[in-house]
Amino acid sequence: MLHITILGSGTSTGVPFIGCNCEVCLSKDPRDARLRTSIKIQSENKAVVIDTTPDFRYQMLRTHTTHLDAVVFTHPHRDHYAGLDDIRPFNFHSNKPMEIYANAITQVAIKRDFYYAFEKDKEAGLPEMIIHNIEKDPFTIGDLNFIPIQVMHRELPVLGFRVGDFSYVTDLNYISEAEKEKIKGSKVLILSALRPQPHPTHFSLAESIALATELEVPEVYFTHFSHQIGLQAQIEQQLPSFIRMAYDGLQFSV
Repeated sequence: MLHITILGSGTSTGVPFIGCNCEVCLSKDPRDARLRTSIKIQSENKAVVIDTTPDFRYQMLRTHTTHLDAVVFTHPHRDHYAGLDDIRPFNFHSNKPMEIYANAITQVAIKRDFYYAFEKDKEAGLPEMIIHNIEKDPFTIGDLNFIPIQVMHRELPVLGFRVGDFSYVTDLNYISEAEKEKIKGSKVLILSALRPQPHPTHFSLAESIALATELEVPEVYFTHFSHQIGLQAQIEQQLPSFIRMAYDGLQFSV
């Protein structure tokens, strides 16, 4: 069984949006406050985070995460990898490098932005990591078997993942028929749905509903929301019965 924690459910700016006085940004409902999108997958013997957002440190603290085996990355946008430096406490507690799984273009971004972690004569206390290259082939982390699902974020390839009966796909505006087949048969799907209005690089709410319906996954959670999505309490009531809006701190098992 997998235990899933929503570490963040917001888009790159998070919610509230700085300086905005819309009803979502001023909402008193804690579900409308969203850190950048990420999840934790806990199995019987492994704890894995998908993406280290700029909020990664706080996400680990507020979920009381004291042990982490690996980080898996979806793509090289900073809202998905900028918090990587904060693996250092996990290095300290485990006394070993963090296992990192990323495709080639994400590795380039990591080595560029965190160059100091890869210098030969680096100082003590800097991030320690072992990077594993992933592309389209399945890979294993302990008892977790990952099947990559490649989607497009306009012109940027993004990796989603199927792990057992659970699928996770974010930051997309196109998915091929072959990749859809990898999701079909899942029991639970997390899928991004930026906002009601169309967007050049993200599926809108209507587009995500259409995809979720086509895939026939019985339980779907939408994530990666802009403040333009609307209030959780109102929008969730308008969704098909098998779809819910994710929110920070939501937990469920698959």
